[in-house]
Amino acid sequence: MRNRPTLTSSDAQKMMAACKAEAAKHDFIVSIAIVDDGGYLLQLERADGAHLESPGIATLKARTAAVSRQSTQYWEQRVEERKGFLALSGFIPLQGGIPLLHQGQCVGGIGVSGVTSPQCEQIARAGAAVLG
Repeated sequence: MRNRPTLTSSDAQKMMAACKAEAAKHDFIVSIAIVDDGGYLLQLERADGAHLESPGIATLKARTAAVSRQSTQYWEQRVEERKGFLALSGFIPLQGGIPLLHQGQCVGGIGVSGVTSPQCEQIARAGAAVLG
């Protein structure tokens, strides 16, 4: 039997707090989603005034990163070469989602939506830094 690390509710809460702090530092109004390694939602927050579609986009970014074990920026670049990726269900190739890695294994993903793509990724990386 193999043991593997998994995200806890406490981990997700700490990562969410770090993401929110990074967003607040820059006055970014965003939605933030954290999912487990299967892409299932653990935490979701939509800031007051964030776009109505941003929670769904943030969740898709987090899910795409977790399930594929790749950043959504990677997929955004890959779509340029192969448009067929756009047909995948539950998949969004927009920068702002990153996989969460612990001890070399993917344990989930963080997705952010509401500001520019690099800013979304900046916020997600602040949350991921909590895992070390």
